[in-house]
Amino acid sequence: MSSATPTRVRRLPVLGALRLGRPSDVWFKPALSVVAAVAPPSLLLVVLGRLDLAAYTMAGSLCALYAHNRPYAARAKVLAWVVLGMLGGLAVALLAASLTRNAVVLVTVGALLAAVQKVMCDATRVGPPAHVILTFVSSAALFVPQTLGQVPGHLALAAAAGAWAWLVGMAPAPLRPHGPERRATAQALDAAAAYAETARGGEEGAGARSAAYAAVHAAWQTLLAAGDRPSTARRALERLVVRAEVALAAAADADPARLRAWARAVRGTGRIPRTGDPRRDDGGPRGTDSGARLDGDGPRQDGGPLGERDELVGVAAERAVAPRPLWSRLGPLAPVAVRSALGCALAGYVSLALGADRPYWALVTAASLYQANITLTWSRAVQRVVGNLVGVLLFAAVTPVAQLGPLALVLCILACNFGAEALIGRNYWLGSVCVTPLALLVTELPGYQPTGELVTDRVVDTLVGALVGFVAAVAVTDRRAGRRVERALTAVDHARERAARLAADPAATPAALEAARRALAAAVVDLRATADAAAGEWWQRALPQERVVLAEQAAHRTLAATVRRQGLLPGPGTTSTYTHTEGASP
Repeated sequence: MSSATPTRVRRLPVLGALRLGRPSDVWFKPALSVVAAVAPPSLLLVVLGRLDLAAYTMAGSLCALYAHNRPYAARAKVLAWVVLGMLGGLAVALLAASLTRNAVVLVTVGALLAAVQKVMCDATRVGPPAHVILTFVSSAALFVPQTLGQVPGHLALAAAAGAWAWLVGMAPAPLRPHGPERRATAQALDAAAAYAETARGGEEGAGARSAAYAAVHAAWQTLLAAGDRPSTARRALERLVVRAEVALAAAADADPARLRAWARAVRGTGRIPRTGDPRRDDGGPRGTDSGARLDGDGPRQDGGPLGERDELVGVAAERAVAPRPLWSRLGPLAPVAVRSALGCALAGYVSLALGADRPYWALVTAASLYQANITLTWSRAVQRVVGNLVGVLLFAAVTPVAQLGPLALVLCILACNFGAEALIGRNYWLGSVCVTPLALLVTELPGYQPTGELVTDRVVDTLVGALVGFVAAVAVTDRRAGRRVERALTAVDHARERAARLAADPAATPAALEAARRALAAAVVDLRATADAAAGEWWQRALPQERVVLAEQAAHRTLAATVRRQGLLPGPGTTSTYTHTEGASP
């Protein structure tokens, strides 16, 4: 028999890529933050009559878009690194622009910068808007005439605006110090409730379960990133996440109404519900919140073994684990780096060959396409083209208003900034409808330009960037996708064996059990993400999908067995019901 593995070709979606989703829970935060960060420096330059310098202050101001999902202790560091990364890319671009006017050289520098920015953002998981804003700023700066003497002053303007953006990003901390952790906990509770509602099984239930485990894992990561000194509020949030984990282990016995009620309370501005000890039921009827207590500064009211410990042992165990070194996360990103460098360079070269004055638009379009796999890259290409084509129409409509004067131009830029961040969570193409006029209006900061020429150039460069960028993505195949799935399967198997062994050991300590359960849950989340990313590659050998599903099912049974061994299930009926619906633990 032949051992060759068949290859397959995935169908690439079109209409599905344009489907609108629900807005983010915090869509208004980046939208308001970017307005607050851009407005003061830009308005000051209007007063001084130097609006031509606004492009440099805006480079720093746009850093306010980042890290809104991070706890404030982590956000301070992430924002600082984003500002430094923005200044680094801008410095390279300005130096290159001051040393040469050779467009081919400048495009090459821009493509290499785009690849570095993409890889670093992916490796550090800096999150939306990731590398796109950094690439837009550095690529545009490459084609602004500079002298070496001007570079320090322009960088100083960007640094000052970046410092202001850092303050804007940190401003809510005194008012709602646990806001990000509360939102992450609420999302975990809502996801657990959604899975409990689909606990009868089937494909929908499997998808809801994966989403719920990912949300719970994200909640733990958020809580862990909040610092090493857990407060009373943090401990209450940790116990709510434990409740979500218990609901995943015994979905048939979970109460979705109660989980959603806790999520609403956590998401609001009131006190955080205290749920007591998960090892014993709250004593109230199902669907009520009679057992919940509110977080406060008074003495602890919940009893039992868990209530006697002010810190969950698993949280302490995870804090003791050193994070993976950065270099270990860079290796799997090599295909993405090559795709980005090659696609951006070719897009810029083709744009130059067509006589474009602003080849960086094609370069940025190509840079914005590259996602975890070919299917997602194709979807982003469709979204980018549609959004940009509609966006140039919007630009043509607002240009008469923007050209009324410097103040009108700044107000139009602020409106586009707000609209882009308010809409991009629904779908990337919808946000691009506002991003496109924003980018075109920024080119008019040094002086007004013919509208028809700007629109034509943008349309051509969008099509060139999307086409050439996608062709480069197809040409550079990710041959390591299958191997990453195999490694993720091995990691799940090892984590499951360790958790099952500890669950069967009467002498296992609570800390060891909790650490093993968390490690297994994290491995399952990573397996699903790795399998989904690999499945989106357009042309590749068939993946071991059946093994992935079987590994996930076995891992979830072991997770349930570990929870039962820890005594975290709320009642004696849970074990039998869960066993009946999910199968016996290994």
